Amino acid sequence: MIRKIVTPFQKFVQIESFSGILLLFATILALVWANSPFAHLYQSLWDYKLGFASEGFTLSKPLILWVNDGLMAIFFFLIGLEIKRELLIGELNSVKKAAFPFFGALGGMIVPVALFLFLNTNPETAQGWGIPMATDIAFSLAILNVLGKRVPIALKVFLTAFAIIDDLGAVIAIAVFYSSGIYWSLLLYAFGLLALLFLLSYLKLYSKYVFFIVGVVVWILFLKSGIHPTIAGVLMALTIPIRQRVDVKSYTESISGVLQTLKMSKVDHQPILSHTQIEQLDELEDLTGRVQSPLQHLEHRLHNWVAYLVIPVFALANAGITVSTDVQLDTSLILHIVIGLFVGKGVGVSLFAIMGKKLKLVDFPEGVNYKNIIGVALLAGVGFTMSIFISNLAFTDPAIADSAKVGILAGSFISGLAGYTFLYFNSKSKASKVTQNL
Repeated sequence: MIRKIVTPFQKFVQIESFSGILLLFATILALVWANSPFAHLYQSLWDYKLGFASEGFTLSKPLILWVNDGLMAIFFFLIGLEIKRELLIGELNSVKKAAFPFFGALGGMIVPVALFLFLNTNPETAQGWGIPMATDIAFSLAILNVLGKRVPIALKVFLTAFAIIDDLGAVIAIAVFYSSGIYWSLLLYAFGLLALLFLLSYLKLYSKYVFFIVGVVVWILFLKSGIHPTIAGVLMALTIPIRQRVDVKSYTESISGVLQTLKMSKVDHQPILSHTQIEQLDELEDLTGRVQSPLQHLEHRLHNWVAYLVIPVFALANAGITVSTDVQLDTSLILHIVIGLFVGKGVGVSLFAIMGKKLKLVDFPEGVNYKNIIGVALLAGVGFTMSIFISNLAFTDPAIADSAKVGILAGSFISGLAGYTFLYFNSKSKASKVTQNL
């Protein structure tokens, strides 16, 4: 039973780990390209406008905004699917399960934000308070996975769970604090369509084509309303049903009959199937679609696309910071973000998680100790993807935006190195007995 739970999670970790490697490669490529003799091509590429216009409606944006507003909506849609799954059937589906990562995530949001606001005295950079509040799952899990059996699998589950809660906090912050000039009528239409999808889901009526078309309309309405369109991705995910239309037992019984019919059907050596065989294959395809939860199916299909394409492209588009003597970087902002990510996350996650343990409000999973928590808290300071995303929303001045990105890169690098080093020297060379038996 334990193996059935752990094996899919291990596959998830492997995907996130390789995604972290691609993310690092894309980041380095962006930095090198933006500071090479071909820097003008880098800038021209992301400034290139794409879109269409008609009488009364225009949708034209630079390529970088299609990435940040469009592709990242898919990323946020996946986050929404993960949040819904975790809340309903996963690591956050009960108070007892959610308490441990919730305490860690709470500290990982409150302390970094408080530190940034306390240190910052410049009104022009005050909007950057949300930058150090989120953890990059791909990067942090990639680092944790390098340690192999030195860390228990339960620690990776904890990191993933509190990072998802962090993402939820960041989504709320973006919706409430990083949106402006709201057109309430358009937003009302969007929520009306979302309500319709929730009703269809409740009535067990689901069509991926209908949900996709309505999702595109909702995204456009959010874009035009002034609320960042990626929030539409999260809300759309919450409308996707998680229940199966056919349970596994009924499915296996039904496909046994289908396979038996196929075995008994006449074998034709021509490269075409008989009418009976086609009907049985259609029945098999229909049954397979009905046994899969739409939420799980979409999450499974999108995970590789997001990990291997969306996030690396986002990094390539946004990490190209030009290092030039002509650009005056804000060293105070850089330092505040580094402190927020490294100190804020490290202290916040570990302090709140350990405090919850001391107050007997949470229990550490078997095989996880205080040193493990401190190490993973340091890794939580790797805030790359969501941090850069928030910095794009917070700052319009290129010099301030570049300063924020330098702070994010530096803070994430220091946190990743410190977390890896701490866990390496404070973990056993072999997995605990519990982990070995999984």
